[in-house]
Amino acid sequence: MTTAVLAALAVGYVLGRVRPWDRLDTWVRRRFTFMGAWTESKPQTVLTIAAHVLVRPRVSYGIWRRRNDLRPPERAPALRFRSTTDTEEPTP
Repeated sequence: MTTAVLAALAVGYVLGRVRPWDRLDTWVRRRFTFMGAWTESKPQTVLTIAAHVLVRPRVSYGIWRRRNDLRPPERAPALRFRSTTDTEEPTP
């Protein structure tokens, strides 16, 4: 019993010093920020998205829930140019 408690304390201490969640969070943030086209279907991308869901589940759920909320921007009317040639004869 005492050995299990000491082992649990030792594991907790090591995990607190190493901070694997912070390192994984930093890795995910760098992948999303500096990776460029991270939406391409690659095994690395799937791993990055899975790590994001694991590290930041609430943010991932919010992104998933709001993924189609934005409407496409309205397009401006087409440009109209005046003709540079005179098609009509000048009136005297």
